[in-house]
Amino acid sequence: MAPGRRLDLSILALRLGYVAALAAFAWTCSEFYLPGKGFTYLVVFGDRGNASFLPELRAFNHYEYPKSYGYDAQYYAQIAMRPRLDDPALRHAVDNLRYRARRILFCWTAYALAGGNALRALNIYAFQNIAAWFLLAFLLLRWFPPVNWGNGVRWAGVLFSFGLCVSVGESLVDGPSLLLIAAGMALVESRRPWLAAAVFGVAGLGKETNVLGAASLAPADNSRAGWRKAVVQGILILLPLTVWTWIVSRIVGDTGNLGFRNFALPFAGYIGKWGEVAHAIATKSGWIPWGSACIQVALTVQWIFFILRPRWSNPWWRVGASYALMTVFLGTAVWEGFPGAAARVLLPMTLAFNVLVPRGRSWCFVLLLGNLTVLASPEMLNLPGRESYVVKGPRALRIVPGSGRIVEAVFDSNWFLPEKSRVAFWRWSRGSAGLLLRNPHPFPIRADLSFGLRSDDRRSVRLLQDGRVVWEGSLAPHRVLSLEFANVRLAPGDTAWRFETGAPARSDNPDDPRLLGFSLRNLTLKLAKEPGN
Repeated sequence: MAPGRRLDLSILALRLGYVAALAAFAWTCSEFYLPGKGFTYLVVFGDRGNASFLPELRAFNHYEYPKSYGYDAQYYAQIAMRPRLDDPALRHAVDNLRYRARRILFCWTAYALAGGNALRALNIYAFQNIAAWFLLAFLLLRWFPPVNWGNGVRWAGVLFSFGLCVSVGESLVDGPSLLLIAAGMALVESRRPWLAAAVFGVAGLGKETNVLGAASLAPADNSRAGWRKAVVQGILILLPLTVWTWIVSRIVGDTGNLGFRNFALPFAGYIGKWGEVAHAIATKSGWIPWGSACIQVALTVQWIFFILRPRWSNPWWRVGASYALMTVFLGTAVWEGFPGAAARVLLPMTLAFNVLVPRGRSWCFVLLLGNLTVLASPEMLNLPGRESYVVKGPRALRIVPGSGRIVEAVFDSNWFLPEKSRVAFWRWSRGSAGLLLRNPHPFPIRADLSFGLRSDDRRSVRLLQDGRVVWEGSLAPHRVLSLEFANVRLAPGDTAWRFETGAPARSDNPDDPRLLGFSLRNLTLKLAKEPGN
């Protein structure tokens, strides 16, 4: 085959890889949509804090993580639902309102796009990260077009970086912020510095550190005239954040901390994180300790790159170096735990690194090391199999129109929390266990039900519906027994199912101390109207 032909096939394969990556991400995001609950799975509401939620949120059928206090986006989402900072209900619902209200931009955009409708604003807020990801994917083609495999690594290294996947998976402000910074840098390169300054200024209302994009506008020649212009542009960039911070302090007052734990003495947080990673690798099993190590290695390589290759004349270097300098002072609150915040806080440094690493084989190893965070990213885009079941069928049957109530399966306390892989989801029982098939409609419906049963030992199981035995059989060790029940009638209200097993629960796994009975896998309900309704 001629060299030109081989090159054409290689570029075609690369372009198909870009398309496949976009399609795979779109499919993953579609799986985050839960009937009747929208994209609220991504907001990470915790059930232990729901007593303080806004009234309209409590009344809306949203997803709550069991036995969890939730995470930051649950507060920003509620600000998006009610962006009036003097609202007493908002003060009660949002922890540290003064700190979080400074990052008002993406709350405002959600509220505006929803036309002031609180429930629409909630879902739009969660969806914004997904939309920003796709917009960023197309904007990055400016720097990483599909013309060689090195560009493919850089493009994917940014889009599937751990920090960006955390932002999408937990509806945080970092992903949309990176889109604005990239847009501002495109304007800088297009010689539209004043428009770029306006973009960076607006971005500061999304997250305070976004104003570091101003470094791109510093004069490359260090001339006095250039610095005078840059100072004016810097004032323009800082003005929106300064004014808004003053407004927030006037409305909300001085209550709450301002995030001072985010910063510390030089390298204190960074060194502490390495100690945490080393301890986790030595004492824990699983992927998470090694995922944390990959993130640390990648951020360290990026930092060293900017320190050892100063290029003041390049605006990308100035931005990357600004975040590299900030890395030195990041505190324990940013580094600690998994997923931690460092990888998403430093996303602009990751982007600048991928833009600036020289092309050529001699730099391939550096490029790959600097993008190691992608190895930890799948952990942050786990599909919501945590619901433990899937409901299919016409929307009007899955969801009661106007109320948001859904057909659902409700598990009792004899089941452990849901688990999942990329191809299956399941719940282990503690032994005999029950669940309710809930029909919220005022009329009966029909459902085809399918699921699998699996046990680590040989045991008999029987299934009762409303106290009547509808199936019984035996499970072989480590093998899934698939079952189907066609045309099951679900009356209005609850239909009680109970799985009974005589053998005691047991544990054969030294890494899992739970006493397990059997697992219920891939429970699926396919709904249809009952004849005559």
